Amino acid sequence: MSFVVFPAGPSDAEDLARVHVASWRETYRGLLADAFLARMSEPGFARRFRRTLTAPGDSVTLAAAARDGLVGYAQGGLSRRGVADEAEIATLYVLRLAQGHGLGQRLMVETARALAAQGATSLMISVLRDNVSARGFYEHLGGEPEATRQEPGPGGRLLYEVSYRWPDIGTLAG
Repeated sequence: MSFVVFPAGPSDAEDLARVHVASWRETYRGLLADAFLARMSEPGFARRFRRTLTAPGDSVTLAAAARDGLVGYAQGGLSRRGVADEAEIATLYVLRLAQGHGLGQRLMVETARALAAQGATSLMISVLRDNVSARGFYEHLGGEPEATRQEPGPGGRLLYEVSYRWPDIGTLAG
């Protein structure tokens, strides 16, 4: 399976929303409430993507397409923690049908490169504690896990998250 990775624009909003909703339903079944996953709205996420991509500021959104359309994406920017020179990949999703072909790693590396070009020297990403496969993926890429913490999730439910950190973004960005 071959992929093209490119900077997403406003015209990609609907496809990004489709990937977002589908990947949440694939990934978070059993980790988040089924009712919440069923209520996720592609049109609502498309509006959010369109707003973000119309005025991206310092954020980076990379989309990944296969022959039949978008199959993944990553978004990153300044760290929400406010740590100087730290970037954060806020979202990284790859549809199950495209997993296992190196696309997740490629999106991580290319997003890290784009954020490093903006001046970031370190990188972090957060994941649900119980998302064992994603945690293994980040550890395989050299991410250092931080202590588990509680964060508010959908519907106000508290979730356990783990952040992974690359103190030197260059170790991931190459």
